[in-house]
Order: sequence, then structure tokens, then C-alpha cells
Amino acid sequence: MPPADRLYEVIFDRAARQDLKDIYDYIASRASSAIAERFATNLYQHCIKLEHVPERGTRRDDLRGGLRTIGYRRRATILFEVDRERRQVVILGIYYGGRNFEDDFGEESA
Repeated sequence: MPPADRLYEVIFDRAARQDLKDIYDYIASRASSAIAERFATNLYQHCIKLEHVPERGTRRDDLRGGLRTIGYRRRATILFEVDRERRQVVILGIYYGGRNFEDDFGEESA
């Protein structure tokens, strides 16, 4: 594990924070608040782990330069960018249950 001063800061864009809330609400309405809380917390922690190895996942330059994706439990796709100069990972969106992110992150939408 890298020293603490070598970690990247993980930042959730406003849209990603809303996505996380929407995922919680969706699961809570169909299962329970306890299950939703556990899933949302684990999903959030999965994102935070990008502080250690920010350049993992799949590059999606075909949609937008610098865009990367990682999956979570085959239920969610996390979209993010890495800013090496600022040592930041910016979570741009979290798409749950097969929601289409390609339309939102295509070059023409940037």
C-alpha cells in the first residue's frame, strides 16, 4: 500500500452523489433500508479505494477523453476521471442496474 502522502483524493461530483442517493432509494423501496444502506456504503467504499490505485478499470476514451469505468458487484458501473497533477479521482457518475451511461458521456455531451 502506498504511503498516505501518495494517495489520491477521491471526489464525488454532484451527479455522482445524487446517483448514490438514488441507488439507496431504489433498493430501500424494493428491499429494506438496511439492505440499501449496506449496498450504498459498500459501493461508496469501493469508490474510495481508487485513492490507492486510481488508474484501474477500463479506459473509455471512445466516449470522452480520460474517462474510466469500473464495475461493482455486476450491478453498478462507476465512471471517473483521474487528475494526476492534483492527485485526484473525480467520480462522475454511478450507473445502477444496467442504466445506459454511454449516452450521457459521449463526446457530443461533453
